[in-house]
Amino acid sequence: MEQKGFDFSEIPTTAIAVVSQPATFFREMPKTGGYVEPLIFMVVIGVVSGLIQAILSLLHVNIVGGAMVGIAAVIVMPVVILIGGFIAAGIAFAIWKIMGSQENYETAYRCCAYAAAVSPITTVLGVIPYLGSAIGIIIGTYYLVVASVEVHHIPEKKAWTVFGAIAAAFILLSISGQFAARNMAGNAERLRKEMEDAGREMQKSTEQSRKAAEEAARAAQQQSEEIQKAPPQQLQEQTEEMKKASEEMQRQMEEMKRQKQ
Repeated sequence: MEQKGFDFSEIPTTAIAVVSQPATFFREMPKTGGYVEPLIFMVVIGVVSGLIQAILSLLHVNIVGGAMVGIAAVIVMPVVILIGGFIAAGIAFAIWKIMGSQENYETAYRCCAYAAAVSPITTVLGVIPYLGSAIGIIIGTYYLVVASVEVHHIPEKKAWTVFGAIAAAFILLSISGQFAARNMAGNAERLRKEMEDAGREMQKSTEQSRKAAEEAARAAQQQSEEIQKAPPQQLQEQTEEMKKASEEMQRQMEEMKRQKQ
């Protein structure tokens, strides 16, 4: 698999070889040769995974679907895979060393980088609630076990025991995380509906208040018109009555003051 230069056209062939014949690929994989080729391979795979994530989000078949999330996935996914590749390689390198591997960090990085070929597959599987992520973790674990056997010469049973235990922990974390995310999504949806209902009630109350105000304005206008149409004698009588009522009220207030004194 030695190359005189990196050929982007060989990336699909390499990815297919990793996915379809992992044992043969890792057995023949150069253990050295620098970080550039596996790094570029991993970034390209990240872009493909991001595009798949974007399409799934735009089609609303993802729990966090949406146009903005889809666009962000194309940018974020390659970065996550790029940075995560070095971190994952460091963790895998430590685990392989503990299990007895004699290979260096570069070999560990190359194993993790090419194992990322399954990322587009696990991205698609991720749309299946709970089960999809679990299957994706199991698939990724299988490729790490194959690399452990073919590259690091670790017994298969030992590799499955170690990486299987790690995979089980990640599956539990993934399922619990999805459960929490779906609960939050359900609560957010209920809150949105409650706010919409409250908004409709407020709008209805505002409309009723507006109608009541209009009715009161019409009634006041009608009363004013009736007063203007009333004969002068009737207006004078009403004015006299109001004057007498005012005088009577003033007299009663004065009596109350005297009683207090």
